[in-house]
Amino acid sequence: MRHDDLADVNCSVARTWAVVGERWTMLVLRELFRGRRRFEVIQDQLGLGRSVLTDRLRTLVEHGVVVREPYQDSPRRHEYRLTPKGEDLYPLLVAMIRWGDRWSTDGDPPVVLEHRGCGHEVDLRLACPACDRDLGRRDVTAVFAPDAW
Repeated sequence: MRHDDLADVNCSVARTWAVVGERWTMLVLRELFRGRRRFEVIQDQLGLGRSVLTDRLRTLVEHGVVVREPYQDSPRRHEYRLTPKGEDLYPLLVAMIRWGDRWSTDGDPPVVLEHRGCGHEVDLRLACPACDRDLGRRDVTAVFAPDAW
């Protein structure tokens, strides 16, 4: 199966991966979450070639994760802004940071996420909305639709 075909299967993981699973896409999103919106700034930060960054941003725009908006007329220049659909990817980025901090970092983590309101470190948790209990993999049952992939 080709990467492009993942968007057509009845699997939420596969469909998500079809949007964010290409090499560099999550790092482009990381830059957008950091408030970097302009092509040249993202390109400089990541050291990407123009064609790779153009392709990644085009895909994110096509899937409604970001919008391309003009910020200058002469010459015409655009910036990229996260949509609500894009903002919903933030917990995925935080989960990747947490995993990387636990399994891929020697010593102190390179970034600490703090709550602006009180200054405490942010915790990503999986919890039941009814009883507010923290959950692990063994506490959850997957109920598959008949046509799930």
